[in-house]
Amino acid sequence: MTNVVAGGYGLAGSSIVRSLEKSKKAVVPLGRRDVDFTNREETFSALKVIRPNTLYVAAAKVGGIKANNALPVDFLSLNLQIQTNILDAAYEAKVNRVVFLASSCIYPKFGQQPLKEEYLMTGPLEPTNSAYAMAKLAGIELVKSYRKQFGLDWISVIPSNLYGPGDNFNPKNGHVLASLIHRFSKAAQEGVNELQLLGDGSPKREFLYVDDFASAVILCADKYKSDSPINIGTNAETTIQELAEIISKLSGYKGKINWDGNEMNGTPRKLLDISKISLLGWTPRTKLEDGIRKTITWYSKLVGDVK
Repeated sequence: MTNVVAGGYGLAGSSIVRSLEKSKKAVVPLGRRDVDFTNREETFSALKVIRPNTLYVAAAKVGGIKANNALPVDFLSLNLQIQTNILDAAYEAKVNRVVFLASSCIYPKFGQQPLKEEYLMTGPLEPTNSAYAMAKLAGIELVKSYRKQFGLDWISVIPSNLYGPGDNFNPKNGHVLASLIHRFSKAAQEGVNELQLLGDGSPKREFLYVDDFASAVILCADKYKSDSPINIGTNAETTIQELAEIISKLSGYKGKINWDGNEMNGTPRKLLDISKISLLGWTPRTKLEDGIRKTITWYSKLVGDVK
């Protein structure tokens, strides 16, 4: 039986591919180098040829808070196109099992913590990434609709903040952890004495090492059957200030950290309730500092190879 990972070269997708390969399962990664998922005809043709038994939908336009805030049309329109084309094509290709990857940003900005799956759509979203969140909510609804109308065994998962090898380290459009690795590593190399960061450092987030996430997603593909999306997180949270201090230390940066309190912070707190995934027998294995150390090592090699 063949597995296809749409978005198979990105952070989450490439980790799912690696995990499936380690389990000796047949897997085909599909990304922009193979097919344009915003092109409906190309997407239908690609899945029709492969006809996978299981499809992981990791393809998406993603970015950090500044990119989301500056380009809401891109994050809404492109993601709606990508996921709708893939899911419709999966139906036409008679894919038995689909796992759609959503995002924890779909929860209300001031939702009760920890965030349970039933809290979805119970309050306003964080404005800086509401466009991306609405696209992901639409994807979850389309998965549920395919289940309801056609009786398909498709599911949605909600990951917390992912990080690890394969991430986007560009400080202009990357997520916070990878962007900080880039900035601190560069500052350490250049001997910078002071570094200014966005916000005030107070928001709390949970960070999940991407290989731990991949193991959870594959477990869900095998065992999870509900039409309700399922959270995948760590049950541990860290302030952005604490995160910066860890990355600073592991990057070898010796200078001062300044915070720009006038910049946007985003959602003040975001911790997922992982009761459902825990009942399936899954638990995260990688401690935050260990995962960051692995990621910095990978990034350092990447930068060295580019040079």
